[in-house]
Order: sequence, then structure tokens, then C-alpha cells
Amino acid sequence: MNSSAPQKPETSNTLHEGSNSAPDPHSILVAIPTFNEEAHIKDTLHDLMANHPEMAAVKIVIADGGSTDRTCLIVEELAKTHPNLHLLHNPERRQAAAINLIVEQAAEERHKIMVRIDAHARYPAGYVLDVAAALEARQADGLATVMDSGGPSCFQRGSAWAIDSKLGSGGSAHRGGTKSHWVDHGHHAGFKLQTFRDVGGYDTRLIANEDAELDHRIGLAGGRIWLDASIRLGYVMRLHLRGLAVQYWRYGEGRAQTVKKHRLRPRLRQMFPPLAVIANGLSILLSPFFVYTLAIPALYLAILLGSTVQITLRNRSLCGLWAFPTLMAVHHAWGAGFLRELFSRRKP
Repeated sequence: MNSSAPQKPETSNTLHEGSNSAPDPHSILVAIPTFNEEAHIKDTLHDLMANHPEMAAVKIVIADGGSTDRTCLIVEELAKTHPNLHLLHNPERRQAAAINLIVEQAAEERHKIMVRIDAHARYPAGYVLDVAAALEARQADGLATVMDSGGPSCFQRGSAWAIDSKLGSGGSAHRGGTKSHWVDHGHHAGFKLQTFRDVGGYDTRLIANEDAELDHRIGLAGGRIWLDASIRLGYVMRLHLRGLAVQYWRYGEGRAQTVKKHRLRPRLRQMFPPLAVIANGLSILLSPFFVYTLAIPALYLAILLGSTVQITLRNRSLCGLWAFPTLMAVHHAWGAGFLRELFSRRKP
């Protein structure tokens, strides 16, 4: 998004190829993990149910990881007028554990499809029904949708533009992409509930990256993931640079856990951050003895500067200047988290 995104996305117009009718709403289970989401949960639930009376037949379950704000109170209040809303308490706190808990305790025999919702996002009207319909139409085991990142502040917009760039996310198709196709991994939106159960659900031992790890196991089991670029959501970026860095440190650790667990070879775009950490760190340490080693971090900074100028001009906003510290922070946080976990003795 190039505005004060993420605003509420436009209603999706997904073409449900091969499907003569929409899935039965009674067959859909919506899973929402939360932790201190009082600023977003009411809007998120409104987005899901607005203008679609058939959503009253969809069971929506929130698994809260011990919120200390008004998240649970808001959900309980809404449940008084929306009997399809249910609240569970997630003692393990992590998102992966929340989804597994919902499937284990709230799924009924009638449920065939699970749609995963993030409380920290905005959704177009009909999102849940469109995800379910696209999943059935493609006969996919999992469905991914596109995230259009942003937020109301200048930092959130600038950092979103940076993350969605090739230097930020390496061109991940689910970040602002426009092409629908089969993928190895994408932003989780929907699953065949039986497939989710058959592969064992999320691995709750992972710090993060549990979505990509699950997609890998679905692929090993012969399943397929469809990315539907016509179904989009608005993702709200972290408010501050520190929070973004912490988020990407965890992402790096989680990816390293996945690499160790499955003995994977990281892709080139995934190796850039740890290589940047190693190259820049060694160059600075060696510079008192070999001053020319500073050419490496100088080149890195020049690349970031060039990308920042490009992002700022393309979006015609000085908020694009936040791309420089954002890219530096996420590269080094992700890379350091990856390296720390890769060489730790913790078993995957």
C-alpha cells in the first residue's frame, strides 16, 4: 500500500474456479490467536462479520495467551451478541500453540476447513468465505493470501515499503505480490482441517517460522499450497524500530530451527542477512589493522542508501527515509538471530 495503509482492504472478488457453490459456512472454523490486542481485536472481528450474515454460522474461536489488557473482556462482551464467538485460554502463549489448541478443543465433526486470522491485521468483507471457497476450488491443502503492510504512522508506512522490497523480504510472493500460483510457502490463511491434523499441526517448539515449517511438512506429505493474490489483507506494522528488530530476531531464530530440524539448505535471499552480520562485523573488528576492510560495510551502507532513495522517490513520501534504518535493523536482527540459533546446542 502506498497510502496510510493498512486501511480496510477492498472486498475480494475471487473467482472460485471449479466450484459451483460456496462452501457451507457451518463447515468453517476460524482460529484467532491473541495477546494484548485490545487496540485491534474489535475491528478485526467486525471486518470478518461485516455485511455477510452467513458468517453467523461460522464458528470463530479466539485463543488468548494471557493478555494483560482488555482483549478478553472485549471478546466476552462481543460474544453476548454473537454466539458464534468463543474464547479459549492458551497457557503456552505462543501463536502456534493457540491454533493447535483451537483445533484440538473447538473443532467439531462438521468442520472441514480452518481459516487462520491474525488479530493484528485488517480484513476485507467476505475474507473468510473467499479463503474457504478458493481452497476448495483449487483442491489445495493450504491457501496463502497476500499481505499489504502499512499503518497510520510515518514509520509504519516507511518500514512497510522497506520490508516489501526485494532487499527487505527477498521478493516473497505473499508480501505485496500480484500473481496467484502454487508456492512452497506463503502467509497462512486456510487449511483443509484433515491435512492440518494429518501432518501434526504446528510445531510448538519453534520460536517462530512455524508457518514455513508446517508448509514444508505439508509438501513432504504430498500436499500443495495455493497463493491467491486476489485475496488480500492489511497487515499493521510494528510501531517502533525496536519492536520490529525484536520481531525479526525471532524470525531468524525460527528459520534456523527449521533449517536444523529438516537439514535444509537456506535459500540465497535467506543467507544475505547472516552474511551481512558476519561480513560487517569482521570488517569493523579488523579495520584497526586493515583499514581497507571498511570498504565492505561502506558498500553495504551504499546499497541501503540507494534502496532508500528509490523507495522514497517511488512512494513520493519522505516516510520512505525510514527504509534505511529499517533495512539495517531487520538484516542484522534476523541474521544475528539465525546465527545464534544455528550454532546453539538446542535441539530442533
